[in-house]
Amino acid sequence: MYGKKGAGARSSMAVLGAALLLAGCSSGGDGGKDERSGAEITQQPKNADPFWVNPDGNAAEQVAAYAEAGKDEAAEQIRKIAGQPTGEWIGAENPEGEARGFTEAAEKADRAAILVLYNIPHRDCGQFSQGGAADGDAYRTWIDGVAKGIGDRPATVILEPDAILHLVNRCTPEEFHEERYDLLKGAVDKLTSLKNTKVYLDAGNAGWGHPDQIFQPLRWAGVDRADGFSVNVSNFYSTEDSVAYGKQLAAKVGGKHFVIDTSRNGNGPYTRGEADENWCNPPGRALGESPTTRTADPLVDAYLWVKRPGESDGTCRGGPKAGEWWAEYALKLAKASK
Repeated sequence: MYGKKGAGARSSMAVLGAALLLAGCSSGGDGGKDERSGAEITQQPKNADPFWVNPDGNAAEQVAAYAEAGKDEAAEQIRKIAGQPTGEWIGAENPEGEARGFTEAAEKADRAAILVLYNIPHRDCGQFSQGGAADGDAYRTWIDGVAKGIGDRPATVILEPDAILHLVNRCTPEEFHEERYDLLKGAVDKLTSLKNTKVYLDAGNAGWGHPDQIFQPLRWAGVDRADGFSVNVSNFYSTEDSVAYGKQLAAKVGGKHFVIDTSRNGNGPYTRGEADENWCNPPGRALGESPTTRTADPLVDAYLWVKRPGESDGTCRGGPKAGEWWAEYALKLAKASK
Protein backbone atom coordinates (compact mmCIF):
# COMPACT_ATOMS: atom_id res chain seq x y z
CA MET A 1 0.00 0.00 0.00
CA TYR A 2 1.24 3.47 -0.69
CA GLY A 3 -0.17 6.90 -0.08
CA LYS A 4 -1.09 9.33 -2.80
CA LYS A 5 -0.04 12.91 -2.57
CA GLY A 6 -2.28 15.83 -3.28
CA ALA A 7 0.32 17.84 -5.16
CA GLY A 8 -1.37 20.87 -3.69
CA ALA A 9 1.05 23.07 -5.53
CA ARG A 10 -0.56 25.71 -7.63
CA SER A 11 1.26 28.40 -9.50
CA SER A 12 -0.94 30.91 -7.72
CA MET A 13 0.95 30.07 -4.56
CA ALA A 14 3.95 31.89 -6.00
CA VAL A 15 1.80 34.97 -6.18
CA LEU A 16 0.76 34.32 -2.59
CA GLY A 17 4.38 34.19 -1.46
CA ALA A 18 5.13 37.47 -3.18
CA ALA A 19 1.97 39.03 -1.80
CA LEU A 20 2.97 38.08 1.72
CA LEU A 21 6.18 39.99 1.33
CA LEU A 22 4.76 43.01 -0.44
CA ALA A 23 1.98 43.35 2.10
CA GLY A 24 4.38 42.84 4.97
CA CYS A 25 1.88 40.50 6.54
CA SER A 26 4.12 37.62 7.62
CA SER A 27 4.12 36.97 11.33
CA GLY A 28 7.38 37.60 13.09
CA GLY A 29 8.92 36.39 16.32
CA ASP A 30 7.37 34.01 18.82
CA GLY A 31 3.60 34.34 18.60
CA GLY A 32 3.65 37.29 16.20
CA LYS A 33 0.25 38.11 14.72
CA ASP A 34 -0.69 38.48 11.09
CA GLU A 35 -2.25 41.94 11.32
CA ARG A 36 -4.07 41.65 7.98
CA SER A 37 -5.76 38.28 8.16
CA GLY A 38 -9.14 38.01 9.81
CA ALA A 39 -8.08 34.56 10.95
CA GLU A 40 -5.33 36.09 13.14
CA ILE A 41 -2.94 33.23 12.53
CA THR A 42 0.22 33.27 14.66
CA GLN A 43 3.52 31.41 14.65
CA GLN A 44 4.13 28.54 17.05
CA PRO A 45 6.84 28.86 19.76
CA LYS A 46 10.16 28.60 17.96
CA ASN A 47 11.93 26.51 20.58
CA ALA A 48 9.61 23.56 19.94
CA ASP A 49 8.39 24.30 16.42
CA PRO A 50 10.83 26.28 14.27
CA PHE A 51 8.72 25.93 11.11
CA TRP A 52 6.75 28.66 9.36
CA VAL A 53 2.98 28.92 9.64
CA ASN A 54 1.52 30.34 6.43
CA PRO A 55 -0.99 33.00 7.57
CA ASP A 56 -2.76 32.93 4.20
CA GLY A 57 -3.12 29.20 3.53
CA ASN A 58 -6.37 27.48 2.62
CA ALA A 59 -7.14 26.64 6.23
CA ALA A 60 -6.61 30.25 7.32
CA GLU A 61 -8.94 31.44 4.58
CA GLN A 62 -11.53 28.91 5.75
CA VAL A 63 -11.24 30.15 9.34
CA ALA A 64 -11.89 33.70 8.17
CA ALA A 65 -14.83 32.60 6.01
CA TYR A 66 -16.44 30.66 8.83
CA ALA A 67 -15.91 33.54 11.25
CA GLU A 68 -17.48 36.01 8.82
CA ALA A 69 -20.47 33.69 8.42
CA GLY A 70 -20.89 33.51 12.19
CA LYS A 71 -19.86 29.84 12.31
CA ASP A 72 -17.58 30.31 15.29
CA GLU A 73 -17.40 26.66 16.32
CA ALA A 74 -16.39 25.55 12.83
CA ALA A 75 -13.86 28.38 12.66
CA GLU A 76 -12.21 27.22 15.87
CA GLN A 77 -12.06 23.65 14.63
CA ILE A 78 -10.32 24.65 11.39
CA ARG A 79 -7.97 26.88 13.39
CA LYS A 80 -6.44 23.61 14.66
CA ILE A 81 -5.12 23.23 11.11
CA ALA A 82 -4.53 26.86 10.19
CA GLY A 83 -2.34 27.50 13.21
CA GLN A 84 0.18 24.77 12.38
CA PRO A 85 3.04 24.84 9.86
CA THR A 86 2.38 22.64 6.84
CA GLY A 87 4.30 21.68 3.72
CA GLU A 88 4.26 23.99 0.74
CA TRP A 89 4.16 21.81 -2.39
CA ILE A 90 6.15 23.61 -5.08
CA GLY A 91 4.42 23.74 -8.45
CA ALA A 92 5.81 23.02 -11.89
CA GLU A 93 5.50 26.43 -13.51
CA ASN A 94 7.46 28.82 -11.30
CA PRO A 95 9.70 26.88 -8.88
CA GLU A 96 12.10 29.74 -8.29
CA GLY A 97 9.37 32.27 -7.55
CA GLU A 98 7.44 29.97 -5.24
CA ALA A 99 10.51 28.79 -3.33
CA ARG A 100 11.68 32.37 -2.93
CA GLY A 101 8.26 33.61 -1.83
CA PHE A 102 7.80 30.97 0.84
CA THR A 103 11.35 31.08 2.18
CA GLU A 104 11.45 34.87 2.28
CA ALA A 105 8.15 34.98 4.16
CA ALA A 106 9.41 32.31 6.54
CA GLU A 107 12.71 34.09 7.10
CA LYS A 108 10.88 37.31 7.84
CA ALA A 109 9.00 35.43 10.58
CA ASP A 110 12.30 33.97 11.83
CA ARG A 111 11.22 30.47 10.87
CA ALA A 112 12.14 27.76 8.35
CA ALA A 113 9.87 26.90 5.43
CA ILE A 114 8.79 23.30 4.82
CA LEU A 115 8.92 22.65 1.07
CA VAL A 116 7.73 19.49 -0.68
CA LEU A 117 9.21 18.70 -4.09
CA TYR A 118 6.92 16.44 -6.08
CA ASN A 119 7.65 16.76 -9.78
CA ILE A 120 9.64 13.67 -10.75
CA PRO A 121 8.93 12.49 -14.34
CA HIS A 122 6.29 9.72 -14.58
CA ARG A 123 4.98 10.66 -11.14
CA ASP A 124 2.41 8.53 -9.30
CA CYS A 125 2.19 5.81 -11.95
CA GLY A 126 -0.64 7.51 -13.81
CA GLN A 127 -2.97 7.68 -10.81
CA PHE A 128 -4.69 10.64 -9.08
CA SER A 129 -1.50 12.73 -8.80
CA GLN A 130 0.00 11.72 -12.14
CA GLY A 131 2.21 14.15 -13.98
CA GLY A 132 5.61 15.55 -13.17
CA ALA A 133 8.32 17.08 -15.30
CA ALA A 134 8.30 16.24 -19.00
CA ASP A 135 11.73 14.61 -18.90
CA GLY A 136 14.99 14.47 -17.01
CA ASP A 137 16.35 17.72 -18.37
CA ALA A 138 13.14 19.54 -17.44
CA TYR A 139 13.37 18.12 -13.94
CA ARG A 140 16.98 19.24 -13.50
CA THR A 141 16.03 22.73 -14.63
CA TRP A 142 13.14 22.70 -12.17
CA ILE A 143 15.40 21.65 -9.28
CA ASP A 144 17.85 24.38 -10.24
CA GLY A 145 14.99 26.87 -10.02
CA VAL A 146 13.94 25.62 -6.58
CA ALA A 147 17.51 25.84 -5.31
CA LYS A 148 17.94 29.35 -6.66
CA GLY A 149 14.67 30.38 -5.02
CA ILE A 150 15.71 28.99 -1.63
CA GLY A 151 19.17 30.51 -1.66
CA ASP A 152 20.69 30.80 1.82
CA ARG A 153 17.35 30.97 3.61
CA PRO A 154 16.31 28.21 6.06
CA ALA A 155 14.27 25.40 4.53
CA THR A 156 13.40 21.79 5.22
CA VAL A 157 12.79 19.89 1.98
CA ILE A 158 10.85 16.65 1.59
CA LEU A 159 12.12 15.19 -1.67
CA GLU A 160 9.79 13.34 -4.03
CA PRO A 161 7.17 11.39 -2.06
CA ASP A 162 6.70 7.85 -3.43
CA ALA A 163 9.43 8.24 -6.07
CA ILE A 164 11.63 5.47 -4.64
CA LEU A 165 8.73 3.34 -3.41
CA HIS A 166 7.31 3.22 -6.92
CA LEU A 167 10.63 1.92 -8.21
CA VAL A 168 10.75 -0.82 -5.62
CA ASN A 169 7.21 -2.05 -6.18
CA ARG A 170 7.67 -1.85 -9.97
CA CYS A 171 4.78 0.54 -10.39
CA THR A 172 7.19 2.75 -12.36
CA PRO A 173 8.34 0.94 -15.53
CA GLU A 174 11.87 -0.48 -15.50
CA GLU A 175 12.96 1.73 -18.38
CA PHE A 176 12.72 4.82 -16.14
CA HIS A 177 14.56 3.46 -13.10
CA GLU A 178 18.13 4.41 -13.94
CA GLU A 179 17.18 7.96 -14.84
CA ARG A 180 15.10 8.39 -11.68
CA TYR A 181 17.97 7.38 -9.43
CA ASP A 182 20.22 9.81 -11.26
CA LEU A 183 17.67 12.62 -10.93
CA LEU A 184 17.21 12.01 -7.22
CA LYS A 185 20.95 11.93 -6.56
CA GLY A 186 21.36 15.14 -8.51
CA ALA A 187 18.56 16.80 -6.55
CA VAL A 188 20.05 15.72 -3.23
CA ASP A 189 23.45 17.10 -4.22
CA LYS A 190 22.03 20.40 -5.48
CA LEU A 191 19.84 21.02 -2.43
CA THR A 192 22.29 19.91 0.24
CA SER A 193 24.84 22.32 -1.20
CA LEU A 194 22.62 25.17 0.01
CA LYS A 195 23.73 26.80 3.24
CA ASN A 196 20.62 26.34 5.39
CA THR A 197 18.60 23.62 3.66
CA LYS A 198 17.90 20.19 5.13
CA VAL A 199 16.88 17.43 2.73
CA TYR A 200 14.86 14.32 3.55
CA LEU A 201 14.44 11.72 0.82
CA ASP A 202 11.07 9.99 0.96
CA ALA A 203 11.13 6.37 2.13
CA GLY A 204 7.55 5.13 2.10
CA ASN A 205 5.54 4.16 5.16
CA ALA A 206 5.05 1.52 7.83
CA GLY A 207 2.21 -0.13 5.93
CA TRP A 208 4.25 -1.06 2.91
CA GLY A 209 6.80 -3.84 2.55
CA HIS A 210 9.86 -3.98 4.78
CA PRO A 211 13.01 -1.86 5.20
CA ASP A 212 15.00 -4.70 3.61
CA GLN A 213 13.27 -3.89 0.32
CA ILE A 214 13.96 -0.18 0.23
CA PHE A 215 17.24 0.55 2.00
CA GLN A 216 19.44 -0.20 -1.01
CA PRO A 217 17.31 1.87 -3.40
CA LEU A 218 17.49 4.70 -0.86
CA ARG A 219 21.26 4.51 -1.05
CA TRP A 220 21.19 4.47 -4.84
CA ALA A 221 19.08 7.63 -4.67
CA GLY A 222 21.64 9.45 -2.50
CA VAL A 223 20.35 9.16 1.05
CA ASP A 224 23.94 8.96 2.31
CA ARG A 225 24.39 12.58 1.23
CA ALA A 226 20.97 13.76 2.42
CA ASP A 227 20.13 14.83 5.97
CA GLY A 228 17.90 11.79 6.24
CA PHE A 229 14.60 10.40 5.00
CA SER A 230 10.87 10.95 5.49
CA VAL A 231 8.18 8.40 6.33
CA ASN A 232 4.37 8.31 6.29
CA VAL A 233 4.01 11.24 3.89
CA SER A 234 0.31 11.74 3.12
CA ASN A 235 -0.47 8.52 4.96
CA PHE A 236 -2.15 7.53 8.21
CA TYR A 237 0.08 5.08 10.06
CA SER A 238 0.53 5.80 13.75
CA THR A 239 3.53 7.68 15.01
CA GLU A 240 4.54 4.64 17.04
CA ASP A 241 4.53 2.39 13.98
CA SER A 242 6.27 5.05 11.91
CA VAL A 243 9.04 5.42 14.49
CA ALA A 244 9.55 1.65 14.51
CA TYR A 245 9.67 1.49 10.71
CA GLY A 246 12.03 4.46 10.51
CA LYS A 247 14.41 3.07 13.11
CA GLN A 248 14.62 -0.28 11.32
CA LEU A 249 15.38 1.53 8.09
CA ALA A 250 17.85 3.92 9.71
CA ALA A 251 19.87 0.98 10.99
CA LYS A 252 20.38 -0.11 7.38
CA VAL A 253 21.42 3.31 6.02
CA GLY A 254 24.12 4.36 8.44
CA GLY A 255 21.93 5.60 11.25
CA LYS A 256 20.36 8.38 9.22
CA HIS A 257 17.78 10.51 10.99
CA PHE A 258 14.22 10.86 9.71
CA VAL A 259 11.03 12.91 9.92
CA ILE A 260 7.46 11.66 10.21
CA ASP A 261 4.33 13.10 8.61
CA THR A 262 1.85 13.18 11.49
CA SER A 263 -0.69 15.41 9.76
CA ARG A 264 -3.56 12.90 9.67
CA ASN A 265 -2.47 9.90 11.73
CA GLY A 266 -4.35 10.66 14.94
CA ASN A 267 -6.61 7.63 14.56
CA GLY A 268 -4.18 5.46 12.64
CA PRO A 269 -4.91 3.89 9.24
CA TYR A 270 -8.33 3.03 7.88
CA THR A 271 -8.70 -0.72 7.51
CA ARG A 272 -12.34 -1.34 6.58
CA GLY A 273 -12.24 -0.69 2.85
CA GLU A 274 -10.36 -2.20 -0.05
CA ALA A 275 -6.67 -2.29 0.85
CA ASP A 276 -5.59 -0.40 -2.26
CA GLU A 277 -8.01 2.46 -1.51
CA ASN A 278 -7.52 3.01 2.22
CA TRP A 279 -5.08 5.84 1.56
CA CYS A 280 -7.63 7.94 -0.33
CA ASN A 281 -9.76 10.31 1.77
CA PRO A 282 -10.53 7.61 4.35
CA PRO A 283 -13.34 8.37 6.80
CA GLY A 284 -12.90 8.64 10.55
CA ARG A 285 -9.33 9.93 10.50
CA ALA A 286 -7.96 12.65 12.78
CA LEU A 287 -5.15 15.17 13.01
CA GLY A 288 -1.98 13.75 14.55
CA GLU A 289 0.74 15.22 16.75
CA SER A 290 1.43 18.87 16.09
CA PRO A 291 4.62 19.69 14.18
CA THR A 292 7.59 19.83 16.55
CA THR A 293 11.26 19.02 16.87
CA ARG A 294 10.60 17.58 20.33
CA THR A 295 10.00 13.96 19.38
CA ALA A 296 9.88 10.58 21.10
CA ASP A 297 13.18 9.35 19.72
CA PRO A 298 16.58 10.98 19.03
CA LEU A 299 16.61 9.57 15.50
CA VAL A 300 13.39 11.46 14.69
CA ASP A 301 14.33 15.03 13.79
CA ALA A 302 10.73 16.26 13.64
CA TYR A 303 7.07 15.50 13.37
CA LEU A 304 5.86 17.45 10.36
CA TRP A 305 2.56 18.09 8.62
CA VAL A 306 3.85 17.37 5.13
CA LYS A 307 0.43 16.71 3.67
CA ARG A 308 -1.79 19.73 4.28
CA PRO A 309 -4.79 18.45 6.28
CA GLY A 310 -8.02 19.22 4.50
CA GLU A 311 -6.64 18.89 0.99
CA SER A 312 -8.04 15.98 -0.98
CA ASP A 313 -6.14 12.81 -1.85
CA GLY A 314 -8.07 12.53 -5.09
CA THR A 315 -11.53 12.09 -6.58
CA CYS A 316 -12.54 9.23 -4.30
CA ARG A 317 -15.23 9.12 -1.60
CA GLY A 318 -16.72 12.32 -2.97
CA GLY A 319 -13.51 14.35 -2.84
CA PRO A 320 -12.33 16.99 -5.31
CA LYS A 321 -9.12 16.66 -7.34
CA ALA A 322 -5.92 15.74 -5.53
CA GLY A 323 -4.52 18.73 -3.69
CA GLU A 324 -7.72 20.79 -3.69
CA TRP A 325 -9.10 22.12 -0.41
CA TRP A 326 -12.08 20.16 0.95
CA ALA A 327 -13.63 22.02 3.88
CA GLU A 328 -15.97 19.19 4.86
CA TYR A 329 -13.13 16.70 5.20
CA ALA A 330 -10.95 19.23 7.01
CA LEU A 331 -13.70 19.83 9.55
CA LYS A 332 -14.07 16.09 10.19
CA LEU A 333 -10.31 15.70 10.73
CA ALA A 334 -10.28 18.58 13.19
CA LYS A 335 -13.36 17.46 15.13
CA ALA A 336 -11.95 13.92 15.50
CA SER A 337 -8.62 15.14 16.87
CA LYS A 338 -7.82 15.51 20.55
